[in-house]
Amino acid sequence: MGGRTTRGLHRPEASLVPRRPKPLKILIVGGYGTFGGRLARLLAHDARAHLIISGRSLAKGEAFCRTLPEGAERSALVFDRQGDVEAGLKAIAPHVVVDATGPFQAYGDDPYRLVRAAIATGVDYLDLADGSAFVEGVSAFDAEAKARGVTVLSGVSTVPVLTAAAVRRLAAGMERVDAMAAGIAPSPRAGVGLNVIRAITAYAGKPVRVLRDGQWVEATGIVDGGRFTIAPPGVFPLNHLRFTLVDTPDLTIMPRLWPSLRTVWIGAGPTPELLQTLLIGLSRLVRIGLIPTLEPLSPLFHRVLNVLRWGANRGGMFVTVRGVAGGEPVERSWHLIAEGSDGPMIPSMPAVALLKRRLDGERFEPGARASTREVELEDYQPLFDAHAISTGIREASRTTAAQPLYRRLLDEAWDRLPEPVRDLHDLNGSAVFEGRCEVERGSGPLAALAALIMGLPKAGRDVPVRVEFGIDGDGAEVWRRSFDGKALVSVQAEGSGLSQWLIDERFGPITLGLGIVVSPDSGRLSVLLRRWSLFGLPIPRFLGPRGGGSEFVDDEGRFRFDVDLGFALIGRIVRYSGWLKRAA
Repeated sequence: MGGRTTRGLHRPEASLVPRRPKPLKILIVGGYGTFGGRLARLLAHDARAHLIISGRSLAKGEAFCRTLPEGAERSALVFDRQGDVEAGLKAIAPHVVVDATGPFQAYGDDPYRLVRAAIATGVDYLDLADGSAFVEGVSAFDAEAKARGVTVLSGVSTVPVLTAAAVRRLAAGMERVDAMAAGIAPSPRAGVGLNVIRAITAYAGKPVRVLRDGQWVEATGIVDGGRFTIAPPGVFPLNHLRFTLVDTPDLTIMPRLWPSLRTVWIGAGPTPELLQTLLIGLSRLVRIGLIPTLEPLSPLFHRVLNVLRWGANRGGMFVTVRGVAGGEPVERSWHLIAEGSDGPMIPSMPAVALLKRRLDGERFEPGARASTREVELEDYQPLFDAHAISTGIREASRTTAAQPLYRRLLDEAWDRLPEPVRDLHDLNGSAVFEGRCEVERGSGPLAALAALIMGLPKAGRDVPVRVEFGIDGDGAEVWRRSFDGKALVSVQAEGSGLSQWLIDERFGPITLGLGIVVSPDSGRLSVLLRRWSLFGLPIPRFLGPRGGGSEFVDDEGRFRFDVDLGFALIGRIVRYSGWLKRAA
């Protein structure tokens, strides 16, 4: 009967009928906007929630509600945070209100009107603010919120919540944390909201207060920066990107959480890099006073960034800390890469994690504060697992510097490799492996010429192969392959600069920058090309080699390899595959 009460049927006593708990009413201000919409989509499957999508347009709210997947109740209404918000909250009577509008740096003369209204009406409050001054100012309402039994959490977004959670994980076991840095690299196809652009242009080229070498100094927003490669262990890395300083709550909150910190830096690495270079140039004009502000250009920047979307549809984030562990200097870094459209969901995930706990019946400690201590990486993990998001930690210390090349670069992903693959790469000196393979060569004079330059083997079946491994004076691995007496020698070393977290493999005048990837399921190791150079000169990737290699274990427990190499304009140059075992 589908649970209906039908005339003529006996209706049991009400006390015997299990009552479904009333859904938690969550008012999302800006609920059909960029971040509010993503928050709603992440919560939409949970039938315990009633999502109230609000904004200035009822039609837009209703249209957005129709796009949400089934699960939670949803409704739309008009709610203007610049209007009589206290009366609005009383009428709606939500359990929680989430401010997902912004830009929080430009909320005018009364930026905390929604905070005050939430406290006055006894409604818990969250916001996705990324402005340091706004998040800092919320603490002024702490005593009032505690008196009313209300929780007010500000900055429930990637920065500062995820960065703080990552620093806590990285700093575990350290006697002292001296420096931290973090950066976000959104996918070029992620889509950027206008309010985000307005927030950035508000401080682009303007002084931003940062802690550097133990002193508070003024740096320049969107001008000061550095380069970094985001590369979770065992995952194909992002490009080596330029990150520039952004004004986030972390800059002031982190030194209070870790008083030993002497340097704190937070940046963003948007792509395409050409547009970032243009923004940096305009920001420099602001710094020297030729342009008062870039804020009037926000709509133009918004249109350009959402039209010019070339590049791989991947985004990422990193957090690094430097300090002392076990009496020795150590540097640890946490890396995240999100594939496709999953990256833009991350800024809304800490709010989802908190609201999920509220849906589970947990109540938060009353008071008004920044949300840096509320969410741990463990709270994120189920959300990461439900999306194409990979994370991992790397460590650089005296101990790791002495490790073999592959163990050092794969870090925690090393343990996912099957034993025969680890055995081949666990080099602390010389080793010899022997086996058999099959070699295929490409056809045509250009393929033959390329094979000759690189010293590649001739075609053949059941070819005896021998690989001698050694370490040169610089600590690089020397691979001397012999295919039925035909030698192929290469040198593999840890990359730096543009090749950070890559293996640089040199074949004569050609150097390949290779990313090493480990399958989380099978433990197969794949080697993929990121960049290449000829006689030391970087060459565009579309002109470079294609293909890659893989290493795995066959049914007989033997180490197997499969290498396929070619060029876009030439086709295949060589493919060789076979098995190896340690020589007696």
